[in-house]
Amino acid sequence: MSKLLVTGGAGFIGANFIHYWLKNHPQDSIHNLDALTYAGNKATLKTIQDNPNYTFFEGNIRDPEAVAKAAQGVDVIVHFAAESHVDRSIIGPEAFVDTNIKGTFVLLEYARANHIHLHHISTDEVFGSLPLGSSDKFTEATPYDPRSPYSASKAASDHLVRAYGETYNLPYTITNCSNNYGPYQYPEKFIPRMITNLIEGDTIKVYGDGLYVRDWLHVEDHCRAIEAILNQGKVGETYLVGGLTCDISNLDVAHAVLDAMQQPSDKIEFVTDRPGHDRRYAVDSSKLRRDLHWEPRYDFSTWLKQTVTWYQQNEDWWKPLKKAAETIY
Repeated sequence: MSKLLVTGGAGFIGANFIHYWLKNHPQDSIHNLDALTYAGNKATLKTIQDNPNYTFFEGNIRDPEAVAKAAQGVDVIVHFAAESHVDRSIIGPEAFVDTNIKGTFVLLEYARANHIHLHHISTDEVFGSLPLGSSDKFTEATPYDPRSPYSASKAASDHLVRAYGETYNLPYTITNCSNNYGPYQYPEKFIPRMITNLIEGDTIKVYGDGLYVRDWLHVEDHCRAIEAILNQGKVGETYLVGGLTCDISNLDVAHAVLDAMQQPSDKIEFVTDRPGHDRRYAVDSSKLRRDLHWEPRYDFSTWLKQTVTWYQQNEDWWKPLKKAAETIY
């Protein structure tokens, strides 16, 4: 039996991971440490709150006492907790430095003192931008070139984790993932914002010309990748995680959502671009596939429709959160 500390487990990916892990590893136990900021929602975990193998701790990863309490007796730390919204990082970068860098430092100090494996969840945005029309993809060897306060803070935390591995022999692994989508994603993010806007009779807001290209990863495929790394991954290694379908423009995603919801194309509204907007991300997951025999299962077209259906059927989950998202748009 293993005991995991999941940080940020009331957020989108962390909560999906907890659901996935308890379903597939019912003998294990999970401690969830979450500060319940605007993006943390305990309602996401309502169905497991009485599970005897699940314990929730409200606290901030920047607080050593909160970390020590939640991490007592755990075998591994799975570190999701982060400020993750690029637009918010442009408006208020300090919170991103505090949480993503200092918070990771506090976790590393606890892990070092207790020699606990730390798995660090990061992003492909640390690599910067790829040119449109190229066949290039990010790999584990791609130099870092962050272009927003968010991606810079995640790049710094990646470097800090590796430094602890080198300096203190801390056991760690890192994943840099592409854009996630699926159930329980906070409605300020691109796909759920489009879906919920349409449900409420509003337009889809698309930045600039809409030709920003991304790789989309279903959240359960991401959880399966982390599972493979925790079970089989090599300590001190980084793995890139991407979806089945890459090189999808934001405009194509918008049209796919409109099609899934049977809405006309005039529901798209182009808005002023944001500063430092990366043109293209594309992820090469071949190392993860080759070394750990992981493969993504969820194609974007099918599971985008499933995601649309989930938001249509769960208005009671996202409606209370929508006003917080609307403060930016």
